Amino acid sequence: MEVEAVPVTGLVRVGGRDFVADPSGALVLPEESALLVADLHLEKGSAFAERGQMLPPYDSRQTLAALSLVLLRYRPRTVIVLGDSLHDRRALRRIAPDDLASLSAMQVGADWIWLTGNHDPVIPAALGGEMRASATLGGVTLRHEPGPAGAGPEIAGHLHPAGKVRLSGRSVRRRCFVSDGARCVMPAFGAYAGGLNLLDAAFRPLFPAGFTAHMLGEARVYAIAGDRLAR
Repeated sequence: MEVEAVPVTGLVRVGGRDFVADPSGALVLPEESALLVADLHLEKGSAFAERGQMLPPYDSRQTLAALSLVLLRYRPRTVIVLGDSLHDRRALRRIAPDDLASLSAMQVGADWIWLTGNHDPVIPAALGGEMRASATLGGVTLRHEPGPAGAGPEIAGHLHPAGKVRLSGRSVRRRCFVSDGARCVMPAFGAYAGGLNLLDAAFRPLFPAGFTAHMLGEARVYAIAGDRLAR
């Protein structure tokens, strides 16, 4: 996948609305001036350190820097984070004051909505913004965990989708959006969040008729048919 100087976005259609898929892993609905991200997992590195697995303790800073860049690119009026923003309930105690200040500065001039997730069922008031279990945008339901089949158009996170393709004799694995037009599952935005292969059994009941993977390149989004993916 080639690197381009200017990010090249893609379109993900959900519930009859065209969302702009940014290579960062954010979704944007321009007519609503709304930007969505999922699964920041702030302070995952420090959570691992508490269990004796030492990782570079800069994942929150890296994640917030990436988020700041995409906010500057689109300047949305509304930001909605689709759950698992904090990696655990003690994350706020471990986050660096400078990182918390950066997050607060990002919220100036925007309505900020935190959806709760399985890692953060309660959003601390110190994060600012508004806490909700779900939200609706352009007739599309936003939630952390995907709902049951036939629940209506939705965008969710939680599963951290990633796709793998073989190109010119080598394999390439990327985080991705996955959609069938009625449902979209977003990639994890967090630096340490990782990804689950789209051919994993967890995705089968969500997309019984097939899907398109919108894979994140270094500077563009690539739409790949599901049947072209590798395990």
